[in-house]
Formats: sequence, C-alpha cells, structure tokens
Amino acid sequence: MNTRRHVVRTSAGSLVLFLLGLSLVSAQSKVGTTSAQFLGIPVGMRAVAMGGTGVAQAEDVSAVYWNPGALAQVPQSAFSFVNTDWLAGTKFQWFGFMLKLDPDNALGMSFTQLDYGEDEVTTVAQPDGTGQRWTARDLAIGVSYARRLTDRFSIGGSAKYVSQSIWNESASTITFDVGLLFVTGLHDMRLGMSMSNFGGDMQLDGRDLLNKVDIDPSNPGGNKTLVGKLKTDAWPTPLFFRVGVAMDVVKSDLVTATVAADALRPSDNQMTVNAGVEVTWMNLLSLRAGYKAIPFSGIDKAYGQNTQQDGLTLGAGVQYEFTGIGTIEVSYTYISFGDFGNLNAIGIGFAF
Repeated sequence: MNTRRHVVRTSAGSLVLFLLGLSLVSAQSKVGTTSAQFLGIPVGMRAVAMGGTGVAQAEDVSAVYWNPGALAQVPQSAFSFVNTDWLAGTKFQWFGFMLKLDPDNALGMSFTQLDYGEDEVTTVAQPDGTGQRWTARDLAIGVSYARRLTDRFSIGGSAKYVSQSIWNESASTITFDVGLLFVTGLHDMRLGMSMSNFGGDMQLDGRDLLNKVDIDPSNPGGNKTLVGKLKTDAWPTPLFFRVGVAMDVVKSDLVTATVAADALRPSDNQMTVNAGVEVTWMNLLSLRAGYKAIPFSGIDKAYGQNTQQDGLTLGAGVQYEFTGIGTIEVSYTYISFGDFGNLNAIGIGFAF
C-alpha cells in the first residue's frame, strides 16, 4: 500500500512539473528550425480520429508512437498497418507491432516511412532532363519496451533510427522516447505523459556536395582540380512533450463512451490542445470525433505563431472477434487539414 501511494504521489508530481514546464515555454516558438518533420505525423486510427489524443490511451499498438509507457497496459499482443496518401502527393506508411511477454512486460517495434516519390533530374544545361531520376524518402525504425510497476502505473521507452534522404544526400541520427501511464480508480481515468524524439542533430551529407574548386581564380597557374565540399547545417529533431487524460464516462455491456484530451508542446511550434470522443456499441462499432491544434492560450496568437492547419477529425471502426484466434479491426479516419484540403486514411489492426 505504501508503495502504491508513493507511485501515485510521484506520478501526480511529475504531471504537475510537466505542466509547469509547458506553461513556461508557451510563449516561445521556433517554427521551421527542426529536421525530420515527418516524426510529427500522428498514427493509430483511433487516436487520430479522436483529434490526436493518444498519450493516455492504452488499448492498441499505436502506443509505441504516443506513449511507450502505455504498452504494458495493452491487454494483448497486436499489430497495425496504415498506408495512405499524405500531403502534396506523398505516401505515408506505418507499421506497428507489440508482443505481450507477460502481464507486466511488453516489447514493441515500429516502421515509419514518408515517400515523396520521384521526378526527373534537370539542370541549367539540360532543362528537359538528364535521363536520371531523383527520389526522396524519410524513414524511422523503432524498438520499445514497457513495464508495469504496479497494476495501475507503467513506464516505457523507445529507441529509434531516423533517416532522411534526397537523391544522393542523406542524414541520420538516433532518438529516444520515454513515457508514463497511470490508471486511476475513477472510471478508469488514465493520465499519460511522454517525451519523444530526444536525440542528436541531423546533417545532410553525400557525393553531390563535392565540387571542383579553384581557390585562387586570379592566379592562372592555380590548381583548378581541387575538390571542395559544400557545408550543410545540422538541425535538431523535433522534440514533443505531451501530457493527456482519458476517461470512460459511460461503460456498460452495450455502450462505452470515452473522452480524451492531450496537451502538446513541440520544440519548434506553439503549445496546443487536442480533444476527442469515442462511442463504441457492443464492442463491434466505434464512432469517433475530435478537434486538433486548439491554441493553448492567447500568448501564441499574440506572437503570431498560430501556424497549425489541423482541425476537425472524424472516424469509425468495425471490430470482429474470431473465437480462439483474435480480433480484427478496420478503421477509417477523416482529417481536415486547412489550406491543404482533407485527408482520408484506412488502417487495419489485429490483436491476438
């Protein structure tokens, strides 16, 4: 009992300190100062349809993205896959897998890719094309581990290899995530906290940066075949601080209604709040709605940093249980994306 009380006090204290930290930095903004922006693309059809409220949810494999500490609370092993059209003609793929080792321990892995496609290489001398094709791609591969310290409190972390490439240039680094989840006794209310993408900077390098340089063009006897290398700057990965709450306000054999809210503070943008709701009928059909990127305060607007394009989200999921095998879920999500139009995504998940 003393251990449980200590864990509760520690969890509550951590959440308070986290919120204080968020409020202190809310007036600062560094839009466009980080690399690997694809790490901010949300995953998990349920969390995305509920407005991007995933840090306190502990029911599916998307916890590897939102909060690795929640993995230990997921009741079954599971995997999920998403393949969808993203912004500006790009393709986004995400695959997540978690293995329930025992009631207290879980392992997870994830694969994320944003494919920009390919196009013809053109130059000033050959504006119609050189016959070559260039491609660009972002990639992240992660492994996660979570442990439940008590029946209500769990902690976890992830390590990720992150890479960006465009034609013959690429950059890569290693980042880390950490998360906590506490399940209270009030309507199974969940309190979650996570920090994502803490790691090294990314700096593009490749053979196209090598060029012949004449270091003394005024000297006709100079060596014009010396090879120089163009310098590129190193940019940090976007650091995401999240804290959230989720609660089942109605829970019966017929209907379950869940509400959730997350506060998000990225290192390169304003602090926002996401909110969502889900209604599930007989564990068969789920309807979801939410709203993303609600400004946290007037401070951000005063500084003119309200650059978010996110907004209304909607979704639905159909679950079917195969006796003795597992449960499959097919989900649809609609995302309103401001000037970029609307996005539609379909995901498939299986728990066993």
